[in-house]
Amino acid sequence: MSQTGNLPSQVPKPSETLGYQIIRWCQKYIVHPDGDRAGEPWQFTPEQLRFVLWLYAIKPDGSWKYSAATLRRAKGWGKTPLLAALAIVEFLGPCRFSHWDAFGLPVAKPVPLPVVQIGATALDQCEQTIDFIRGMLSESPAESEYGLEIGKSVIQFKSGKPGSIKPKATAGRTNEGNRPTFIVMDEVHHWVASNGGPDFYQVLKRNSEKTRLAGSRWISTTNAYSPTEDSVAQRIHESEMVSQGFWLYDCVEGPLAVEDLRNAAKVRAALVKSYGDASWADIDGLTQTILYDRTTPDSTYCRFYLNQIAESSDGWMSKSEWDACFSEDDPIEAGDLIACGFDGSIRGDATALVGARLRDAKLFVLGVWERPENAHDDWEVDVLSVEAAVADTFKKYRVAWMYCDPPYWQENIGRWALEHGDDTVFEFWTNKPLRMTQATERFRTAAMVGDLRHDGDYRLTRHVLNAVTREVPQGTLIQKDSPRSRRKIDLTVAGILAIEARADAIADGRMTIRRSRVVGF
Repeated sequence: MSQTGNLPSQVPKPSETLGYQIIRWCQKYIVHPDGDRAGEPWQFTPEQLRFVLWLYAIKPDGSWKYSAATLRRAKGWGKTPLLAALAIVEFLGPCRFSHWDAFGLPVAKPVPLPVVQIGATALDQCEQTIDFIRGMLSESPAESEYGLEIGKSVIQFKSGKPGSIKPKATAGRTNEGNRPTFIVMDEVHHWVASNGGPDFYQVLKRNSEKTRLAGSRWISTTNAYSPTEDSVAQRIHESEMVSQGFWLYDCVEGPLAVEDLRNAAKVRAALVKSYGDASWADIDGLTQTILYDRTTPDSTYCRFYLNQIAESSDGWMSKSEWDACFSEDDPIEAGDLIACGFDGSIRGDATALVGARLRDAKLFVLGVWERPENAHDDWEVDVLSVEAAVADTFKKYRVAWMYCDPPYWQENIGRWALEHGDDTVFEFWTNKPLRMTQATERFRTAAMVGDLRHDGDYRLTRHVLNAVTREVPQGTLIQKDSPRSRRKIDLTVAGILAIEARADAIADGRMTIRRSRVVGF
């Protein structure tokens, strides 16, 4: 299956997770809420089992391996029922490390004061998850043995014992100060700025972190997001907490190029992969819908059914086009002959430095300085860090040509030209439409015909996919989706300048290796 997450392919050992005890507890205490198996003991699918086992994986000291988790799967795969089961586990079941038994296996215990929150941007969005929870508890062994009151919006103990599962919706600062033990965030691809989703996410995350040492965590589910919406789903996916492996991220995509959306066999095969072992999914019906229902944009099918991140129609380059340029062969090495592109800012946008190897146009990131998510209003790019990166680039590589966008950095660029040669470091004003449209078109053409490569750096990929087109009389330019957008494109601009610098270096004959003449005596 096409994987874009960090969920390990194998399962952890019994000594490495609390998950096996949790699975047995679920089979004993909760039931299937509906369908042909309604009322029968709950069973996870194999893919759900693997996720649960890794979600509850622990370190040797009993702390969590992952401090948060996200499940990104196709629409109808079974994300919400899985969330409902986990909410019940966190409310009643053995889900915190207690001690090691005589065989070296971990023993789990319930949360002493469970406060489980079902987060959404509106209360009615919590209802589906709450309804699943009620269905799993209704006439179940858990309902009678634990003495539960499940008929109200808040699920709690009849005895008045502290603890609950309750919905939580966007309400600004009124949510600050809560101390939840587990937070469920469903469908975070809908959590966008217009409904307060990103701010609400930050509040919930901060609340969870207050008791992180006691095991409090959050979990989110999502369909593939639209990169033009800057949703919470996108922010989580692009977080270094995911790329560095601190947050668990489970995702399976159905691999299918946009041009194959009219090929029945390929569409069906991609759906089979994206839905995995969700046996209830109507693969034939979905295949028919994708093939013949033209009332829905193709990007919607890619996102919701194939679990692919789909760009807007005005996106400059599609994910499949950019992925086709990826090459892990022949990595960049110290001493390589390269060209560089530099796009600088001070506060608003990012500052980016990108290299392109002369002999094969392979792009790689030399440095990027982006405003952190929770930075103060007076945050500025670390100029000394940028200076150090430029100096290190000239020490580590043979730089044949460097193009730099001058605004805010003219003094620095002038100094670089003095230090490294004014026949190597040049200004390139990206606000001159004719020259920039030509450079932009050359970059895209090189990508389309396979003359450009990249090393798969996720930061460069993110910036390339963030870029949207803008038509001007001279041709096509790229820009952010809105002037104040957080979705930066500066690495893309630096990449365009690097490819342009490479072309001019080659035209100037700098690919030729100058050899010293040996004189004999």
